[in-house]
Amino acid sequence: MLLNQLLKGKTIVLASQSPRRQQLLAELGLPFEVRINGEVEETYPANLKPESIPEYLAMKKAEFYTHSLASHEILLTSDTIVCCKGKVLGKPTDRDNAIAILKELSGCKHTVITGVALYHGNREHTFSATTDVYFRNLADEEITHYVDTYKPFDKAGAYGIQEWIGYIGIERIDGSYFNVMGLPVQKLYTELIALLSEK
Repeated sequence: MLLNQLLKGKTIVLASQSPRRQQLLAELGLPFEVRINGEVEETYPANLKPESIPEYLAMKKAEFYTHSLASHEILLTSDTIVCCKGKVLGKPTDRDNAIAILKELSGCKHTVITGVALYHGNREHTFSATTDVYFRNLADEEITHYVDTYKPFDKAGAYGIQEWIGYIGIERIDGSYFNVMGLPVQKLYTELIALLSEK
């Protein structure tokens, strides 16, 4: 059965201000609304392994919404992190930090992990997706041009793969392109089918 048929009479509640996530859900053709109940502090236990951080943060974000969900609503929260050389890189704090992050990623492989939490009725389901991204060596002027032109301060790893730096800097990826944008839509599609098919 198509996901749209399973979603008949239901609405996905996307708890995210990210325009990329909103765009990807819209392009899937799924019924959704954006609901923001305030900013969640993106902190996590120091001993948490990097691959577990995005799911932990997605569940933490969900705590602000689960109590007010209607029976026909499906909550979707998510979080994306970038890991390079064992270090977790979040969103840049300012221009200098964005430039420093991109210098770290230049010429290296890094890993993008997105965690997703789904809640519907009394059912809770979490999953994550991982993509390896390979940057060529970036010139300093390319990095500063990108940061000053695109101001990627709301993006984990200080870049958007769908922007100029993705076109000129990324040599290849292993995994989902859309995961790097912030939402692994293929996996989300199949996980939603599994969630709604449960008896």
